Amino acid sequence: MSQSKDLRRKTIRAFVLVTMKPGTSEEIVRSRRIKGVKMANSVFGRYDAVIVIEANNLDELKKIIYEMVEQHPNVVHTETLISIFHPPPEVIA
Repeated sequence: MSQSKDLRRKTIRAFVLVTMKPGTSEEIVRSRRIKGVKMANSVFGRYDAVIVIEANNLDELKKIIYEMVEQHPNVVHTETLISIFHPPPEVIA
């Protein structure tokens, strides 16, 4: 089986939607320093922040989410969306 068809070798991408205690959303955005966190932004709307995480497997994803979110004292609620597909990065020739 070729590597492009082997889904076990694909990076897992997850979008974590976070609700924080009022006035603390910037704290979770600093989580960009954690390995695996590709993007973390404060947002307006139902959630206070959106975090994009990439991991090699579900165990690694779980560890990143626990380290970043579960242990944070100002997190009220999270919702994790695991992407089932994302296109490979563009190769610039």
